[in-house]
Amino acid sequence: MNEFGAYQIKQQDGAVSGDFVTLGLDDLSAGEVVVKVSHSTINYKDALAATGVGRILRSFPLVGGIDLAGTVVSSDSDEFSVADAVLVNGCGLSETRDGGYAEYARVPAEAVVPIPEGMTPFEAMQIGTAGYTAALAIHRMEQNGQLPENGPVLVSGATGGVGSIALDMLDARGYEAVALTGKADQADYLKHIGARRVLARDEVDFGKRPMEKAQWAGAIDNLGGEILTWLTRTVDYGGNIASIGLAASHELHTTVLPFILRAVCLLGINSVDTPRDLRLQVWKRIGSDLKPRHLAMIAGNTIAFEELPNAFQAYIDGNVTGRTVVEIAP
Repeated sequence: MNEFGAYQIKQQDGAVSGDFVTLGLDDLSAGEVVVKVSHSTINYKDALAATGVGRILRSFPLVGGIDLAGTVVSSDSDEFSVADAVLVNGCGLSETRDGGYAEYARVPAEAVVPIPEGMTPFEAMQIGTAGYTAALAIHRMEQNGQLPENGPVLVSGATGGVGSIALDMLDARGYEAVALTGKADQADYLKHIGARRVLARDEVDFGKRPMEKAQWAGAIDNLGGEILTWLTRTVDYGGNIASIGLAASHELHTTVLPFILRAVCLLGINSVDTPRDLRLQVWKRIGSDLKPRHLAMIAGNTIAFEELPNAFQAYIDGNVTGRTVVEIAP
C-alpha cells in the first residue's frame, strides 16, 4: 500500500491529459476509509474528464474514475470494518477528489455504501453510476406517482449505460418501456433487455406546437435539447420526466403550457450529490426490486486497467453500447 498505480488527470498550459503514475496514500484526497479497489467503470463523464472535452475536474491533478468498488483495508469510521465489501459512486470522485482509477482509494465515510447482499464488486460496477442514476430516476418518479398502469415510459439515449439499465429496470417493474435511439441497428439488443417498442430517432416527428398529442405516461431523458423539449410536449397528464443527461444539448426551449395544462413534472436527477439516506435507499432497491436482469448483455465488456487510456474516445464519439467495467486488480 506504500506505493500503487493510478491513472491521474492533469492540466498543463490549458491542455488536459491523463497518464499512469505511482502514488502513496498521502498523495490522495483526505477520507476516513481506505479501499483496495478491485473494479471501476467508464462513463461518458469519465471520458469527458480524461480527454478534457468537458470541464469536469474542478482542480488538478486528480485520479480519474467516478465509480469504485472493492474492500475496506482501514477505517476510522465505526460504520465500516476491514474486509467490508463497499462501493462509491459520484460524491465528488474525479471532480473534487481523487477517484476510482487507482489500486487504492481514500474516501469520506459518508460517501461509502455497503455493496448489497448477494452482489459482487464486479456486479456493483456493472451497475455503477449509470445504473444508480437509472434507479434514482425511477425511484423519484415513483415517489411522484408514476405507476406501470399509467402507460408507457419512454427512455431516450437507450443504448447508453443509463438508458440500457433503465429499460431493464422499468420492464422488471412492469412498465411498458419504449426505447428511443439513434442506433436503429441496435433494436434487437434493446428489445432483449426490456424495450417493448423501439423508435428510431430520425423517424420521429418532433412537431412545433407548444403541446403535441400526449403519448407517454413518463420519460427518462439522457439527451436534453430537442428531445427533452419534445418530451415536455408529449408526456400525458401528471407524467414525470426525469432529466438525467445532456448528451445532445444542455439547452431546453419549451413553454409553461405542459406544466400548467397537463401537470407535467420535470424532475432533475443529480447522482453526485444525493443525500446519504436517499443514496442508501436507492442502492437497497438496486439489490432487490430494481436489480437488473440482463447485466451480462448490458455490461459484458471488461477491460484491464492498462487498457484504460485507449477506451475513452469511443465514448466521446458515441460508439459505445451498454457499460464497460475496468478491472483494477485482477
